[in-house]
Amino acid sequence: MTDAAEIERRAARIKLLLMDCDGVLTDGRITLLGKGDEEKSFHTRDGHGIVLLHRAGLQSGIISGRTSTLVERRAVELGMKYVRQGTWNKIQDFEELLKEAGVDETEVAFIGDDVTDIPLMQRSEFAVAVADASFETRSAAHYITSLPGGFGAVREVCELVLKAQGRWADLMKRYIM
Repeated sequence: MTDAAEIERRAARIKLLLMDCDGVLTDGRITLLGKGDEEKSFHTRDGHGIVLLHRAGLQSGIISGRTSTLVERRAVELGMKYVRQGTWNKIQDFEELLKEAGVDETEVAFIGDDVTDIPLMQRSEFAVAVADASFETRSAAHYITSLPGGFGAVREVCELVLKAQGRWADLMKRYIM
């Protein structure tokens, strides 16, 4: 983990926030239902954090090894422009999304929870692991959230980035009089 000043410096550069889904936007549990359906739960504060990020002009996306219509639906609801699912090559998808977004690795944060996310974290300016991530993933992070995946960890990162960029106070004016 990195010291507070370095974390703030890294967060201030971010233009694109990418993340894994299961274990980051969800608690990692997948309930398999009949007829091939599944169930996932998303935290509303994570969603609002992503909306606030977009209001500030930043972009977001998901890179996930699994494919789920629920993830696509949630991404659409939140206005997430970049979604790659069912990927066998996360690095290739990462590189393609950076080109699509018009950013480079020094402008990207990635939030992960397991070892499959480490290569993307190593390529990102700001590597984040959720509190309940695997030991190896936490070891690869510049920042470890205080909250676990699916329970506000993404919101925590959104706030950190927006505060580091001096945008948080303006965004709060619509809520706090």
